Amino acid sequence: MATNRTFTMIKPDGVENGHIGGILNMITEGGFRIVSMKLTQLTLADAQKFYAVHSERPFFGELVEFMTRGPIVAAILEKNNAVEDFRVLIGATNPADAVEGTIRKKYATSIGENAVHGSDSDENAAIESAFHFAGREQF
Repeated sequence: MATNRTFTMIKPDGVENGHIGGILNMITEGGFRIVSMKLTQLTLADAQKFYAVHSERPFFGELVEFMTRGPIVAAILEKNNAVEDFRVLIGATNPADAVEGTIRKKYATSIGENAVHGSDSDENAAIESAFHFAGREQF
């Protein structure tokens, strides 16, 4: 059953390149309500835990290094069909394959530095939201 919440983070490249405002604007123009949001930075242990599903993949070390190099913006978003609609809004992982009008087409520079993360399922949205936000922070 689809839920109405998803998790996103603006990755270090999006923050470094000054795209927080532009990305948040695209999110709200896409009909999402920002439920919770914070600027934070992942520790090495945080990044390893968050991306543990990729721990056996060859890019894991590079991913962890990238995600810990600077601040991120973590957010919980709300909208009907949130996970699926947000996946459409962010676009393909490779910005060269992303559709015009998507966040990654506009702000990503490569597969590795693709500006935003979006949960890929309702279950992961709940897990990722709980990872980044305490219960009292989830409005």
